[in-house]
Amino acid sequence: MISMDPLLLHDKWYTSIVVELPETTLLIVTGEKGYIMCGALDIEVLDKKWPKRKMPAARAMGVRTIAELLEAPMESVSKAGQELGVKQGMTGKEALKYL
Repeated sequence: MISMDPLLLHDKWYTSIVVELPETTLLIVTGEKGYIMCGALDIEVLDKKWPKRKMPAARAMGVRTIAELLEAPMESVSKAGQELGVKQGMTGKEALKYL
């Protein structure tokens, strides 16, 4: 099952996306410039394989719900995300301010 819901944070609208897969759930919250995601996101691939795309993104590990993703510290951040001000250790909510 796939669900997409609007999410209001910091007086801005974001989209939360949940994709239920066998044995895991894919979690994403996307803003105008970038997104945060669960551990399925591979920051190294973004930075090393597709550097020209300059995709602002951050990843949290061990989360199972959108609520957990918003509260979790960002474990890794793409170079493009860092350029926008996202830092490792920020909560998902904090990171979204820049995305």
